[in-house]
Amino acid sequence: MPFLVFYTTHPDKATAEQIGQQILELKLAACANIFPVQSTFWWQTELQQDAEWVCILKTTLALEDALETALMEAHPYQTPCILRFEARANAQYEDWIHSSVQPT
Repeated sequence: MPFLVFYTTHPDKATAEQIGQQILELKLAACANIFPVQSTFWWQTELQQDAEWVCILKTTLALEDALETALMEAHPYQTPCILRFEARANAQYEDWIHSSVQPT
């Protein structure tokens, strides 16, 4: 059964952890993986380079809109990176994701 993997970046570890925890407490995701990354990007016509923290969240297809809304409300960036990918995994992992989030 397919699920979604959300990828979002944050300005620091504390923010990534706080937002990840909030999403998990709302049961909008089953898991949050948080790790550092070096980003290079265009912002307001200038090339920027900055350390960021990534949070990868796993959720159901049905919770896509609710999770995006929660991320947009909590995120400190003016233009946050909120990517999502449809994924498949072993049956036991997919079942765990679906049983770990709020019912739709």
